[in-house]
Amino acid sequence: MTDALTRALAQRDWLLADGATGTNLFNMGLQSGDAPEFWNENEPDKIRALYRGAVDAGSDLFLTNSFGANASRLKLHDAGHRAYELSKLAAELGREIADASGREVIVAGSVGPTGEIMGAAGSLSHERAVEMFEETANGLKDGGADVLWVETISAPEEYMAAAEAFANAGMPWCGTMSFDTAGRTMMGMTSADMVKMVEGLPNPPIGFGANCGVGASDLLRTVLGFVAQGTERPIIAKGNAGIPKYHEGHIHYDGTPALMAEYALMARNSGARIIGGCCGTMPDHLSAMRAALETHEPGPRPTLEQITEALGGFSSESDGTDGEGPTRERKNKRRRTS
Repeated sequence: MTDALTRALAQRDWLLADGATGTNLFNMGLQSGDAPEFWNENEPDKIRALYRGAVDAGSDLFLTNSFGANASRLKLHDAGHRAYELSKLAAELGREIADASGREVIVAGSVGPTGEIMGAAGSLSHERAVEMFEETANGLKDGGADVLWVETISAPEEYMAAAEAFANAGMPWCGTMSFDTAGRTMMGMTSADMVKMVEGLPNPPIGFGANCGVGASDLLRTVLGFVAQGTERPIIAKGNAGIPKYHEGHIHYDGTPALMAEYALMARNSGARIIGGCCGTMPDHLSAMRAALETHEPGPRPTLEQITEALGGFSSESDGTDGEGPTRERKNKRRRTS
């Protein structure tokens, strides 16, 4: 029997994922420095509202409020021993909302980075990383998640540890990395590097891709980098809703629903099959993205010039796949937000 995400991908050319978790929760009253995962227990109605907002806006899948539900991150709040419990609660609330939706909605168990450094430069061992990821994975599995979804990863070692943990848990999974420094992750991975890593895993993901990073333009350039490697695995695009700006004590993203609708169409035309938003993406953005994807026929793959014309300039000249490191800033910084 195939899993829910694989079935959905077999039936549809594209799926709409969800938007931001943090941005929406901050709007509900979450304070900077608080652990969002505690709200699974203390503010369950707000977490239900988070999930329901994505579902009502048309998302085919949403991520659970468990991004930081691992022992390493939770120990900063004296709750390292609660990773399984809080992950299970996140998935249970998600299952409740998905099952009440009247249609098939996929609950994706969010798994964020540990916050520690692996490899020669770090102190986190592969074995300990696998153990932590597996604890979170089992909580999400037992809570009713359909698929596990590791996101915002920078280091290949951490991505591979998550893959091993998910195999141990016996769960299908997806995984995205964050490309934010001249088309590279913080640890230097390019889009081409990621494809090579993913295809070489003994337990490869159903789909892979990019989330967060700099802005929508950079993310689509990364998607084009994935496609250029010839992968046939479904690609995920979850770009931020514009650029963050600090205003009256809060971070706001300048991407309008119209901008995100255009981004969604370009993401599909670039080769992504699972399309959503990341930081700053609200239900009104998702509704506009859904409407655009449903009412526009697929078009040709956009050029880099067309992407910058529609969504704004790239943050760097190179995306790293040409062998160049961080290079001079691009001159085209214009961003259309209406």
